[in-house]
Amino acid sequence: MKLKEIIEFLDERIPEKLALDFDNVGLMGDWDLNLDISSVKILMDLWPEDDSYGKDTLLITHHPPLFNPKTPTYTIHSNWDIIDGGANEALAECLGLEVIGSFDDETNIGRVCKSGYSFGQLKEHISADFENVRIVNSPKDGDEIRKIGTISGFGLRNPDYVRLACRKDLDMLISGDLTQETAILAKSLNITLIDLGHHESEVPGLHSLKRVLEEIGIDSEVIDKRPIEKLQ
Repeated sequence: MKLKEIIEFLDERIPEKLALDFDNVGLMGDWDLNLDISSVKILMDLWPEDDSYGKDTLLITHHPPLFNPKTPTYTIHSNWDIIDGGANEALAECLGLEVIGSFDDETNIGRVCKSGYSFGQLKEHISADFENVRIVNSPKDGDEIRKIGTISGFGLRNPDYVRLACRKDLDMLISGDLTQETAILAKSLNITLIDLGHHESEVPGLHSLKRVLEEIGIDSEVIDKRPIEKLQ
């Protein structure tokens, strides 16, 4: 399949124009659009050791590369976070939650979800799929959880998102990148925060993107490499 055919398909399904103004998405570098592509590798980040495939492989990254790729590379970032059916829906689905609306109505980043869980049930569900989870303001296991905000990636480092979750009368906000500041803010606002980790909360979106690519029959693979190691 030609590189241009894959890019045209992706831009139709996940338009580059949806990305936030400051975001760097799309084809990275000047590549021959008539290149024959036999396979696609889907990564969170481009690592130097991953930049050694032949020119018949297209790398699709979620985060924009931090160096100039030597392999054809296409980035889908905030447009995948924003679009309906993208990374945020993938996270909600992974958590067993029903999406009922947008979290940030101005950007369409994040989702508001309906929960049928008690906190104990939700905790058990999260523990089955995520490690190293951190929590602020843990409810009692028997407490009913009604509405949850989900943001793949960076949501818990933004104090405005914590305040917005409170204004929307959510029981909790689930995302990554918890900071000391947002933890203290959540305590003062009496809202629960659950930090899955930045990388971990975005992984469901990689697998969802693979399912999109399966529609055109291209051989694709998710490569899940974690940048931060656990201390042994």
